[in-house]
Amino acid sequence: MSGRARLALCSAAATLMAACSLLPLIAEPTWLLLLIPLVAVQTGVGTAARRVPLGRPLTVLAQALVTLVLLTLVFARQHAIVGLVPGPDAFRHLADLLQQGSNDVSEYAIPAPLTDGIELMLVGGVLLIGLLVDTLAVTFRSAAPAGLPLLALYSVAAGLSDGGAGWLWFLVAAAGYLMLLLAEGRDRLAQWGRVFGGAPRTPGAWEEGAVAPVRTGRRIGALALGAALIVPLALPAMQGGLLDPAGSGVGAGNGDGGTISAVNPLVSLRDSLNTNDDRQVLTLKTSANDVSDLYLRIVSLDDFDGTTWKPAQRHIVGVPTGFPTPIGLGADVKRSTVTTTVTAADWYAQDWLPMPYPPSGVKIDGRWRYEPVGMTLVGDHGQTTRGATYQVTSLEVQPTAQQLSAAPEPPAALKREYTKVPSSLPKVVARTAGQITAGARSHYEEAVKLQDYFAVTGGFQYDTQVEVGRGPDAIANFLKKKQGFCVHFSFAMAAMARTLGIPARVAVGFAPGTPQADGTVAVNQRDAHAWPELYFEGVGWTRFEPTPTRGTTPSYTLSNTPGTSLPDPAVPSHEASTAPSAAASPSRGCTPELIRLQDCRTTSPAAAPHSGGGGSAPWRYLLIGLAVLVALSVPLAPLLWRIRVRSVRLGGHARTEQGAAAHTLAAWQELTDSAWDHGIVPDESLTPRRAAARIVELGHLDATGGAAVHRVADAVEQVLYAPRPRPAAGAVEDVRRVIEGLRGTVSTGTRLRALFLPRSSVRVLWAVSARWSALVARAAAARPRLRRPSQQQG
Repeated sequence: MSGRARLALCSAAATLMAACSLLPLIAEPTWLLLLIPLVAVQTGVGTAARRVPLGRPLTVLAQALVTLVLLTLVFARQHAIVGLVPGPDAFRHLADLLQQGSNDVSEYAIPAPLTDGIELMLVGGVLLIGLLVDTLAVTFRSAAPAGLPLLALYSVAAGLSDGGAGWLWFLVAAAGYLMLLLAEGRDRLAQWGRVFGGAPRTPGAWEEGAVAPVRTGRRIGALALGAALIVPLALPAMQGGLLDPAGSGVGAGNGDGGTISAVNPLVSLRDSLNTNDDRQVLTLKTSANDVSDLYLRIVSLDDFDGTTWKPAQRHIVGVPTGFPTPIGLGADVKRSTVTTTVTAADWYAQDWLPMPYPPSGVKIDGRWRYEPVGMTLVGDHGQTTRGATYQVTSLEVQPTAQQLSAAPEPPAALKREYTKVPSSLPKVVARTAGQITAGARSHYEEAVKLQDYFAVTGGFQYDTQVEVGRGPDAIANFLKKKQGFCVHFSFAMAAMARTLGIPARVAVGFAPGTPQADGTVAVNQRDAHAWPELYFEGVGWTRFEPTPTRGTTPSYTLSNTPGTSLPDPAVPSHEASTAPSAAASPSRGCTPELIRLQDCRTTSPAAAPHSGGGGSAPWRYLLIGLAVLVALSVPLAPLLWRIRVRSVRLGGHARTEQGAAAHTLAAWQELTDSAWDHGIVPDESLTPRRAAARIVELGHLDATGGAAVHRVADAVEQVLYAPRPRPAAGAVEDVRRVIEGLRGTVSTGTRLRALFLPRSSVRVLWAVSARWSALVARAAAARPRLRRPSQQQG
């Protein structure tokens, strides 16, 4: 196999390896099986065109036409001319498929189903990337810039995926790129041979040394890859509000579609509960008669993995004028409409909008999106609540105990989604739930018994200075030690409810605030709260309050359950006192100590200012600055190295015969390397005079430039062959004159390549290889001496 064919094969493999990073985005991997033969045909056409040979533009055109025919054959065959040639109908069909794919991408969560539109976007996009990589790496023999389209392909996948095994796909894509670089280096080394003027080698040494740069390239690549994986771990993370992804923008386009995937907000909630500075977050003006039940909901956590609860990925749309009736709410349930005006503090930058639940409408300025399942609003592309004033119309749902007790079974799909518990959940959780609810005649009675157990009868204490543990046993440890705060209580009750077949999730937001003398309600940081929501058909998602001394107990749970000792509903919790006060009263529920449940280290605020860096030490900012400098210097490294080498070669020298001779050879080396950078590959088999004539001919130099090349070549022959070489003056000026001449005869692209990606920079690999070989040789020579004392001693 020829060098170019091998390089084309590596180019196709690198494209497919980078395309593997898209696999987590789609539910079915069959698109990749379809893609492999298409990339092979595209690569084969390019290889055949280069062997003809066709010109570079014609080669690229041939590959582009074949790519279009392949897409037509696979996706628009029935609309093509004779089933193969794309015509107007085929183009319209492909355009419709792309539009369908765009709509599907905005509608489905990850992993999305493999629709025809999404499949066309995947296959067509990867074929386009493959064409760019093949053109750069093989047709134009520039493998380094070919990493840009590969990086773009990986970046799209990394930006859309939700993490997980993203590092694995990075390794696969990076390995493909390194393989491409090594293949190009090997091909170039096979053509170049040993550069004229290099150090002499012993017979047979070149064959061994030719592969040394390849070995060194592997080592350098592995080192760089390891650094790329390890260095980011030492850098501070950029922190956002409650849910980081929303702060960087969600969805795409005009705001009518997209998806949102949120991170676990509970670490932020812990920080808010334990803040030393209990600042006011929100100010409410409401038409509600009783503010003791005015919870503000931010987001619901409906994905339970056995260790923690977190928001699921949901589809988001534009904010509707009026919200639909909450799912499951029947017409016979008593309700009233409440209007609440909310003003957020000018330091409170929250990505999600705190609202009473269930909302029926909201008036707010800015870029906001609506998530229909949770009935929440999320900021789009940096939109936050900072200083915002908005009006929420909500329903105060007032079900009776009889309605909840008589609730029929929920829809099968909803029950299946919201009663899932992982196999890793300790058996004691379900066993305890069964013991607590023994004798209950309905899911409602089971829910009330669970609430009673945590809030009153179970002997639990609200305490932030606890260490319940982490991992799958966290809930079991909490049930054993019976100490915790709102996260523990809501987690445990929701998990237990699911084991009983009751659909359950956890809501995060704010408990009722403190009424003020002017009729407003103040909501402070320490009012941040979490509570379980259970689903009852005919009523919908219904709040329960298992956390003692926090919030208010719902009136519909007071209580037809025999033997309950629930507090009087007329007496609200401390945080929701109905007695007005002249100033905001601090919440008493939490101490400023760190909570130990999940190693409370982060400072990302749930109900705290958007602090960005989170109070990082100065050395971290210095580290970020160094990382930025390194990132900027990497693409400029060949340019900087070339400038340094040129300045050394053409600089001053010792005023001796040996110094003058070395300076002349260095000037010739610079001349040949500059010609190499401009596309004239060195030929070491030629004498200096023949090499000069070749440079003049291939470089299309004028008479002045040609004379300068020959003067430098004559000086080199004097150094190499004359018994007493005559010192040659003006070699530096001649070399610079030749470089200017070469720049004037090549295209802009070649000039830029010679400046930023000079071909002669391969000498770095050769130098590193030589030093490594010398180090290995010294180590091998020292090994017997190290062993000798032990041999004598034995």
